[in-house]
Amino acid sequence: MPETAVKPVYLVDANSDPVVVRISGRACFQNSACLRDFIGEMLRQGKTKYVLDFQQCTSMDSTFLGVLAGSALELKKRGGGSLVLARLGARNLELVRNLGLHRLLTVDAGEAPINGGANCDTALHCNDQSELEHARLVLEAHENLVSVDESNRSKFQDVLTFLKNRVAQK
Repeated sequence: MPETAVKPVYLVDANSDPVVVRISGRACFQNSACLRDFIGEMLRQGKTKYVLDFQQCTSMDSTFLGVLAGSALELKKRGGGSLVLARLGARNLELVRNLGLHRLLTVDAGEAPINGGANCDTALHCNDQSELEHARLVLEAHENLVSVDESNRSKFQDVLTFLKNRVAQK
């Protein structure tokens, strides 16, 4: 079986407008750093419109959603842009709504094909992170979720406390 069929992957078309990211497999804390870094690089290049295609996304966790929240907050801070979550599916849409992200991001839960991204064939490579880098990423992601919706603080208080202590020890 090809590696991409087993391993979660982000396929991107950085040259389309909007920039398209196709998520295949599980989007989670283990592979969120490369997406954060990619969007950060695109922002540095002046790109402000993004579509994330979730049609092949099997699940996502709060760290991944916090990375998306951070990207949307950065766009807002820079004066605007768009981050569209497309073809989410029922379970992923429920997760987005439960964390209040639908108020910050554009959600397109329909099944219509994505405009752009015809050359969405470049896979992002996720580099290994140190334990400290990983803890900082997860902490930042969860702080982003609290920034988006204060009610998320109670949902993630234990995670935030644990990670703040972990980062402070290093």
